Amino acid sequence: MKADYKNWMPKGMVTGTACLAAAFLILSIVLTAASIPENKGKAIIAVIWVITVLCVIVTIWMFLMYRAFSYNGKRQMSRQIIEGVAAYVNIPDGGKGLDIGCGSGALTIACAGRNPGASMTGIDRWGKEYASFSKKLCERNAKAEKVGNTSFMQGDAVNLPFEDETFDAVTSNYVYHNIPSRDRQKILLETLRTLKKGGTFAIHDIMSGLKYGDMNAFVEKLKKMGYEDVRLIDTTKGMFMTGFEAAWMGLSGSALLVGRK
Repeated sequence: MKADYKNWMPKGMVTGTACLAAAFLILSIVLTAASIPENKGKAIIAVIWVITVLCVIVTIWMFLMYRAFSYNGKRQMSRQIIEGVAAYVNIPDGGKGLDIGCGSGALTIACAGRNPGASMTGIDRWGKEYASFSKKLCERNAKAEKVGNTSFMQGDAVNLPFEDETFDAVTSNYVYHNIPSRDRQKILLETLRTLKKGGTFAIHDIMSGLKYGDMNAFVEKLKKMGYEDVRLIDTTKGMFMTGFEAAWMGLSGSALLVGRK
């Protein structure tokens, strides 16, 4: 049995958009061939052709995203990011780590594999927009990887079901930007609330000013709160991806927030 971490660009979304593009293309060709004389009819056909072209462009973009993120493809960006983030997660023997928004369990399992003397908990709400991800999938992937020090549960990143200072490490990857919020820095503080004194954190996301506000100021805020070794690392300059990849994939602003409480 092999682990199946799925794809951050769901195959169903790619297929659905491709079918929509094909339907509009057929409709455009049929209407154009009908040679509708009225100006209003021609305007409608023009609009349909524009929609068709947009659907084709989006389909191509989604396909390229799917190929880049595939764990079995040539680029394997997802694997590179997961392994790169996990490298910052160090948990003492007997300690506990938390992975927020675990999805298919990839980061949870990677962190558990690197810290065999500790345990990792993966939490996710597993919403319908990522219907292929589930608790059962996470458990199957952990079993496939022969990693036994993991557990998975459903929960909300905005209101974590844990007491203060529960974990020795907390991590997350490309989660918070998907949560509708006017204050994602507040979500970060909710995450850090669960971290023990001396514990480490590694949080990767699209931390652009538009989505997160001034993250450099947030780093300074954490330092004033007593956090140590806090760094905001740009991951779009060759660490996980190139600047060009980040631009066309819509991942500009991707950064890794690391430090110790």
